[in-house]
Amino acid sequence: FFCGLLDLLAAAGCRAASPMQLIAPGPAVLLASALAARPAARGGRPFCMGGGFGAAARDTFKYSGKVRPGKQSPKRSVPKSISKPDYWKDGQPKARGPMLPWQIQKKSEADIEGMRAAGRIAREVLDLAGAAVAPGVTTEAIDALVHEAAVSRGAYPSPLNYHGFPKSCCTSVNEVICHGIPDSSKLRDGDIVNIDITCYYGGYHGDCSETFLVGEVDEAGRQLVKVTHDAWQAAIAYCAPGKEYKGIGAIIEDYIAPHGYSTVREFCGHGVGSVFHETPNVIHARNNEPGTMQVGHTFTIEPMICEGVEKHILWRDGWTATTKDGKRSAQFEHTLLVTPDGIEALTARTENSTPFWWEK
Repeated sequence: FFCGLLDLLAAAGCRAASPMQLIAPGPAVLLASALAARPAARGGRPFCMGGGFGAAARDTFKYSGKVRPGKQSPKRSVPKSISKPDYWKDGQPKARGPMLPWQIQKKSEADIEGMRAAGRIAREVLDLAGAAVAPGVTTEAIDALVHEAAVSRGAYPSPLNYHGFPKSCCTSVNEVICHGIPDSSKLRDGDIVNIDITCYYGGYHGDCSETFLVGEVDEAGRQLVKVTHDAWQAAIAYCAPGKEYKGIGAIIEDYIAPHGYSTVREFCGHGVGSVFHETPNVIHARNNEPGTMQVGHTFTIEPMICEGVEKHILWRDGWTATTKDGKRSAQFEHTLLVTPDGIEALTARTENSTPFWWEK
């Protein structure tokens, strides 16, 4: 579900567009825009700007596409009996992973078993959420289902209050690249929606996402989703002990190029375990990020592929990132484990997962 590392930014040389994802090293202008966006988004700036004394408030933000924010319900609670991550109360993560980008933690057998359990729960919750997708369903209703499904399995929905995120999952519709906040907005026939799930169980996070079709989606939208999935799978197939992490981005970029798509650089995959976001930084485009895969590494691959430009704008909520040109974006994600023989998806689909539309 997300990728960020505010806690490692200074040491790792990365810059955050939002607390859940990383910005890879790049031109100084990215730093300026990212830093400029955060105070405005987080500093109490009114979401709606007034239209004059006595006039109804109106939203003057320049959205890039047709998606608009709806009304949010209050933050949901989690039973006291459920084990919680260290940020659950104040929103501030305290656990630290390795501080340098080439320092990547090898998980123990006990860690791996714990992550398998968390990954299975995340998969079950994602499958339930995906089955609920239909025209007229609100993203708020999906969030409520996700919250209840996680809690009923003894898990904490990891996004909830992570750096203040107000909901239990992310729902990113059409031009929303990532971190869409569930609200009263209804899904419409022809939409595509990514649902990003992370569950904290037994002291570990399991992180996964898929993009779903809402009703009858046009051929261009269906192709975007299928190509994103296939590029993601090609990147996963590349992974094995001794492979460089930077190779993941090259595979994705080469796969999507014939289709005229772009891959988002500013948000990336990440290490995951007892800490929600840690090294390595997994960038989904050509890069020079250090790090070599070794047995016991756990991380996510989660490419965000766009019909048009990969650049984004950040809404005033400080979370929702949309394509700058308003064209659609799709994403898939697994939590992965490097094994002696290659790679294992800890959030793999099961026989109970709804087949993809091209498998039916």
